Amino acid sequence: MFAAARLTGMSLMALWAWHIGKSPRALLATSWDSDWYTRIAAHGYGRTLYWPDGAVQSDLAFFPLYPGLVRAGTTVLPVTGGTVGLVLSWVAAGAAAWGIYALLERLYDRTLATFVVLLWGLLPHSIVLSMAYTEPLLTAFAAWSLYALVTRRWLWAGSLAALAGLTRPNGIAVAAAVVAVAACELVRRRGKNGRRVWAAAALAPSGWLGYLLWVGRRLGDPVGGYFAVQDGWTSRFDLGLGSLRVVRSMVTTPVFFGFPMALVIVGAGMLLFALFALDRPPLPLLVYTGVLVLITIGGSGFFESKPRFLLPAFPLLLPLASALTKARPRAAITVIVALAGLSFGYGAYLVTLGPMAL
Repeated sequence: MFAAARLTGMSLMALWAWHIGKSPRALLATSWDSDWYTRIAAHGYGRTLYWPDGAVQSDLAFFPLYPGLVRAGTTVLPVTGGTVGLVLSWVAAGAAAWGIYALLERLYDRTLATFVVLLWGLLPHSIVLSMAYTEPLLTAFAAWSLYALVTRRWLWAGSLAALAGLTRPNGIAVAAAVVAVAACELVRRRGKNGRRVWAAAALAPSGWLGYLLWVGRRLGDPVGGYFAVQDGWTSRFDLGLGSLRVVRSMVTTPVFFGFPMALVIVGAGMLLFALFALDRPPLPLLVYTGVLVLITIGGSGFFESKPRFLLPAFPLLLPLASALTKARPRAAITVIVALAGLSFGYGAYLVTLGPMAL
């Protein structure tokens, strides 16, 4: 069902792109952040753009694992970086869907897990899962790291969390979940036979911290270097003050359609998180999702991209999936069809006509 959802979304987007004279492959493989990743894969780090408004966009803002894998693929195969990036994202999206199902089937049941995977493939921004972006890879590492946590495979959990931390800045959410669960386990064991648990807790944040320190050393500021790079992109953690200013501007000035849509989607995400937390979910899911939501809500800059930042937060879909399992079949089908129409139509609009970054 997940593959069918994404293939349908891509096919409709491709038909519309051809209709308006654009290349579907180019849109999926080289749009916005995808272009930055393929350039890093081809030439390494070192590109910086300076804009009249004072923004300084350095490619050091992008974490290294995805472009590193793209570079490895182009070294082995006679294809372009965009093609490798697409294949990597599609495979990662499939692995993520499988991991989400495996995790939730173990914690809950098969029906609920199936609904969550289907809903994840039909989110308004799920077109990103078919693009050369890092969200599919991060979600795959996150889902399988959390699965390793709940099955007490400590070293796997820590290692996958480290890889998540090398994939995206919000990959630290996976490490937070591993460290929180490891701390509870060590308290329960009273420090006995905890070598693997300690190792998982130490491994989990190593990828994220390692890249931040590498950027800091390169810029001569080991602690603040990476955050200075993010500040140049106008991205900073200000507890949501920047987002509130954007919301206020929507009332007074005309804005791109993506901004009010982002506001609606993020608002829905906050409501779903409240319902999710009230249901007393397992600790790893709660910590992982809570950190992702906190980073999304508390960060400023690129307001239109916030729905994409929430894509890896698949546990947010549990309340909706639970409601669908209890609903009459006709009502459940109506909701899914409506969500599919929104996902396919809005996804095609974002990729082919949207003037702002995804």
